[in-house]
Amino acid sequence: MKEAVAVKDVVLVHGLWVPGAVMSPLGARLARAGFRCRRFGYFGRARPLHAHAERLARYGREIGPAHYVGHSMGGRLILEALERDRALPAGRVLLLGTPVRGCLAGRRLASHAAGRWLLGESEALWCESERHARWTRPEPLGVIAGALPLGLGRVLGPLPGINDGVVRLEETQVEGMAARVVMRLGHGAMLVSARLAAQAVAFLRTGAFLEDA
Repeated sequence: MKEAVAVKDVVLVHGLWVPGAVMSPLGARLARAGFRCRRFGYFGRARPLHAHAERLARYGREIGPAHYVGHSMGGRLILEALERDRALPAGRVLLLGTPVRGCLAGRRLASHAAGRWLLGESEALWCESERHARWTRPEPLGVIAGALPLGLGRVLGPLPGINDGVVRLEETQVEGMAARVVMRLGHGAMLVSARLAAQAVAFLRTGAFLEDA
């Protein structure tokens, strides 16, 4: 498995409907741990995923080897970029509450006209399953899933099983991932959690999570 202990740059990719600034609290904690954090911004509902992935790949080539951390749909964007450009140099990859196997909450939203408008070009990503559920690159892939059901996904009905209020635990499963940790956090609260930041630092440094989640 490829080691990446010398990589200091971290590319942070936000989720749908939110600005890149939402990654600032996590970025600040990673910076205090010695990482150089860079935010990649995109407008998820306006263009298809592959267009954003191409931009992210170009950005990644400009800065050189970097770790990648994506929240929610930002994780899907990272996976798309790294799968499309397998020569893109990367360190470790970390997904936070990312629905890689489709998303029940997203499918419910897409069943309404207003919801389809809100999802825009990203609609298919929430409804499809399995597209990014297998990791075949050599870099370690880590997943953090939430287990506190606090999120907008519950507006259209309860979510079965363990979930973070938007994404269910089973929707975060990636075949070939190096490790996954489940934390009692809601979907949005992940980005301001000191405990999650500590897990992120551990994974980016070592490719493994702390035992105490």
